Amino acid sequence: MASQVRDLISEECRVAINQVASYELHVSDAYLSMSCYYNEDTGAPLFASFFEDQAEVKREHAKQFLRYLRKREGKICLPVIKRPDLDNWGTGIQALESALELENKLTKLLQDLKTLASANGETDLLRFMGKYLDKQKRNIGYLEQQLQYHKKLEQQAQEEDVFKKPATRSDKET
Repeated sequence: MASQVRDLISEECRVAINQVASYELHVSDAYLSMSCYYNEDTGAPLFASFFEDQAEVKREHAKQFLRYLRKREGKICLPVIKRPDLDNWGTGIQALESALELENKLTKLLQDLKTLASANGETDLLRFMGKYLDKQKRNIGYLEQQLQYHKKLEQQAQEEDVFKKPATRSDKET
């Protein structure tokens, strides 16, 4: 009986794990939408493959959290998260900004779960989720780097257009 009690997880942590798993699935769906928006016909940016990979990774993370919850005899009750209103990802900067926003919120949920686990003495949960926060840091770093790079490219393209337009007008006048 004592070993069964040890396997149970606190109600606060159970709710938080369900929230994390549900949000991982939400992020996975958003990444899938982003990756499908870009294809070879539209000239897929390099980060489109990152979106496709992350759709699978996030779905797998959700399954891992749910398996952990079942192992600890917790009830699975995923909260519903509204789908993003956005389906047109534009030049990619908008998709990168959305992805960064999603990853930052997921990081916050994971940090909140870590705080709860620590407060409730859930050392097994703390060990389990350590790798997820590390992965979040890497993803956020990658997205920030990509966003900065693409904004710089867009700025350079706009500057080049400014220089080209006057020359085009004078060519038409002659």
